[in-house]
Amino acid sequence: MSATQQVIDRSMDTVTDRPVKIVGIGGSLRPESYTYRALDYAAALVRGYGADVEILDLRQMELPFCKSGGEDEHPGVIQLRQAFMEADGAILATPEYHGGPSGVLKNALDLMSFEQLDGKVFGTISVLGGVSNSNALNQLRHHIRWVHGWSIPEQIAVGQAWQAFDENGAIADEKLQQRFDKFARSLVSTTATLRGIPLPAECS
Repeated sequence: MSATQQVIDRSMDTVTDRPVKIVGIGGSLRPESYTYRALDYAAALVRGYGADVEILDLRQMELPFCKSGGEDEHPGVIQLRQAFMEADGAILATPEYHGGPSGVLKNALDLMSFEQLDGKVFGTISVLGGVSNSNALNQLRHHIRWVHGWSIPEQIAVGQAWQAFDENGAIADEKLQQRFDKFARSLVSTTATLRGIPLPAECS
């Protein structure tokens, strides 16, 4: 039985009453990264809806390039795989480079397998210097589908990132704030439903 089928079967029964577990990664290596600002903002909202959230900072993990072998002993790879193995869902945040997600984020996904990704629920965020579009998000949805994951309908593209955040790191635009809130609520409620976890009271 595949992991995806197990997820579907579990959703029909009540499992241990525990929080939804979400892991987040950002595909930027910049010290002052707008991508991580967006990820942190989304993570705070997800926590507000009753989920546990762990952010893995790829800037500090020094992951090797995926060579389809030989990475198993790298401490960053072990940490990455373990976090996704234990998670019910994930937030993938990426800068858009040349019309797609960053190589940093794709490499992190390449270092994992169905064992860590199959049946997980994903929310996706892209960050752009120019006008927002869905190019990187569409490609991420393709990657997620390929590893048998589930993408929530809501997705966020933060355009003109240099002016999207206030001095406290919060989203400045009210409509974009509302989109982030809807994204966070959907990620928690969808993950709870598909993973067979009782819906947090904050989402009721």
